This record gives sequence, C-alpha cells and structure tokens, in this order.
Amino acid sequence: MSDVDLLAVARSVAGAAGAGEQIEAYAVRSRDVDVKVFDGDVEALAVAEIEGVGVRVISGQRQGYAWAGSLDPDVIADTVADARDNAGFGSPDEFYGLADPATFAGRWEPVSLDLWRDDLLDVSTADKVALAIDLDARARAWDRRVRGIESATYGDAAVESAVATSLGVEVANRRTMCSCSAYAMAGEGVDTRTGSGFSAARTFAELDVERTARDAVERAVRLLGARQPSSQRLPVILDPLVTRSIVSLIGGALSAEAIQRGRSLFVGREGETVASAGVTLLDDPTIEASFGAASHDAEGVPTHQVALIEAGRLLGMLHNTYTARRGESFTTASAMRGGFKSPPGVGARALHLVPGTMSPEEILASVPEALYVQSVSGLHSGTNPVSGDFSVGVDGLMVRNGELAEPVREITIASTLQRMLADVVHVGADLEWLPGGAAGMTVLIGDMSIAGA
Repeated sequence: MSDVDLLAVARSVAGAAGAGEQIEAYAVRSRDVDVKVFDGDVEALAVAEIEGVGVRVISGQRQGYAWAGSLDPDVIADTVADARDNAGFGSPDEFYGLADPATFAGRWEPVSLDLWRDDLLDVSTADKVALAIDLDARARAWDRRVRGIESATYGDAAVESAVATSLGVEVANRRTMCSCSAYAMAGEGVDTRTGSGFSAARTFAELDVERTARDAVERAVRLLGARQPSSQRLPVILDPLVTRSIVSLIGGALSAEAIQRGRSLFVGREGETVASAGVTLLDDPTIEASFGAASHDAEGVPTHQVALIEAGRLLGMLHNTYTARRGESFTTASAMRGGFKSPPGVGARALHLVPGTMSPEEILASVPEALYVQSVSGLHSGTNPVSGDFSVGVDGLMVRNGELAEPVREITIASTLQRMLADVVHVGADLEWLPGGAAGMTVLIGDMSIAGA
C-alpha cells in the first residue's frame, strides 16, 4: 500500500471549496486477507489492497457525490469536478449540510482509543492460511461424530481513514481486526446437524483456535437426535449469537433514516415505554473492546455513549448530520460508511443491552421449562421492521429443571418485536463483543409461541 498521508489528501480536497460551497473528503486505505479451507485444502484465498477517496459537495441546497479508487492528485482533482457537476443535477434539500464543529465543539470530547496493532501486518499470508488449515484439522479431530467441516475461515482487515471538511473537521482513524470461524457437521444424512464457533481479536496472536474448534463441534454434536416438539407456548432463552442478531434488527429500526421514512416499529413512540424495565439499550463506540469502536464517526464527529432505551423507555434514535437537521435534533455521531464509494448513512457501531447480574446457568435455572434457541434461520425475511411481526425457524434444546435437555428442530417461534421487548425477563451478565455492530448475551423472554408438530 502507498504511504500517502490520508489526512493531508482530505485536507487538500476540502480546502478547494469555493464561495457558498461545502466540501467533504473521505480518504481510505485498507488491506484485507480472507482464507477459506474445505476438506483440509485451501478453497479460496484473497488478499486485497484498496485505497481511494469519496468527495461530497453541497451547494445551493444540492448535493453531489463522486469517488475514485486512487489517491493520485490528478484523479482526485477530476473527482472533485465530478462531485461539483453531480451537485448541479441534484434535487434541492434544505437539510443538506456537513458536520459543523461549531455545533458539537465542547459538547463531546474525543476519546483516545487503541485500535491498531502493527504486528497483524507482520504476519505472513502463509501463516494465516496455516491457521485456517489447523482450525479445520482440530475441529475434525475433536469428536468422532464429526463427519465434516463445512468451512474453516480466517479473515482480517487493517483500515486507515481520514475525513476533512471545508467547515474545519479534520480527523484520522485506524483500526485492525481479525477473526476465525468454523462450521462443523455431525451425524449422517437427514439427521446431520451443524454448529459454529468463532474467535475475534485485534491481532493474530489473540485468536483462540482451540475454542473456535471446540465450540463449533459441541454446538453441532449436542443437536444430534433432534426431533420436532409439539406446538405450545413457552419461555424462550436466546443464545448470545441469536441475541446479537435480534439486537441488530432493533438497532436498525432505531435509525433515524428508518423512522423518518416511516419504516420502523418505533415511529412516534419516543418517550413511551417500549420494553420491560430490565431493558437498557446503548450504542457506545467509545468501548475499546467492541469491534465497532471509533473515536469519531464517518463525518468526523466525536463518538460518545448514546442511550436509546433506558429501563424500558424509548429515549431517542441514531442520527447523522442530515437526519438530525431534518428532525430538528443533534447528530448522535452515528454516521456510518461502507467505504469511500458512498456518502454516510446512519448505523450503530457498538450496540448492546446493559448486562444483568445472572449467569447463563442461573437464567436456565430460573424457569422449570423453556426452549433454548441456539440458531435461527430466515431472520430478515421473517421479521417485519415496520409492524414488528417476528416468525423465524430455529434449532435448539429444551430446558428442563434448569438444564439443557433433548435437542429440537424444525420449530418456528413467533411473536412481535414489541412483545418480545416487553417480555424480557432476564438479561445475562455474559456480554460478549462479536464482529459487527452489536454484542451478544443470554436473554430470557417470558413467553413465545412455539410451532412444532
């Protein structure tokens, strides 16, 4: 990768703003490695180095955007010209505007986060491939009932970014992250069951390959012999991986983009009770342990803890600068980008329920009978973010007398997100940061419809 100073590039672009014009530049440099192993051999290997810049121009209440996959000065100059031209064709919108330091200076102080590990870049690609092969071998050898490993993977990313605007924002960020995962298969034919395991860290040496293999195999093996139970209503205990996915859905519905478009179950409910008193939902990118941690958002606004639901009451939503202006509010520093090819949207970086005091074992012991949901299928197709309707297929185990009992499959659990939030009985103490924008923990929901035989 080049050693071009990204902040200097962004600053130069932002400094080209003319009279009555606002310019934002977002420059990125990244290196990614992805390895996939199947049946002991490397099935796929990708090493990508990407750099580029996105330019946003706002003039006369019109916005234009253009990007280039290069940091060459001549290419960047053409990109600025393209963004200006695109603004001339845009539709007027009174809420267009860049983040203005005058509106947030002194409101939030930037935090210092240690998110970069040089040693990740020093690990050879051969060693990264060897880790994935080793993971595959360990999972195969863990239990004689394992008949195959669907995949063993390794992936990492080292990302540097900088944003500068003609209004005075100048911010640079960088982070590293790596992970490995395994998907094990146990049993034969139609009785084959699968389980997953993973490990994530900032650097290569912190990955736990042994735990990843063990978790994948144990989660597959414990489902062997699963049968379809009878239909009934039961308390439901969510595995941390399942909780993470559902919390992410709720976080999407708490985006101001969704709410302002009327595409959220939380439209018009600010200030109301939307969950049980034990539910407090935060997005806090200042938590260094979270893999979405960042000192500033994608518009250069200092991040901070955002309380969305507190003791069951809906306090607010996630905003970037545009949605905040439209909603006559303040940005929550929740601007997100998938890269330099598009302007910022809105999203959570470190969404999590505030942990309770009970361990997973204590939560299991708190109900005489329940369904433990280990995995879900059709989560997005089975959830309506507007009405809140929720109906998904699950695999898991019954809980009897405080212990995991017989495995079950071919079940549908159904409710609404509103009812599920209101029926949360316990939030576990086992918070675990997972790749993506949300954390997981064990959660008990007091009552759901279980559709089986």
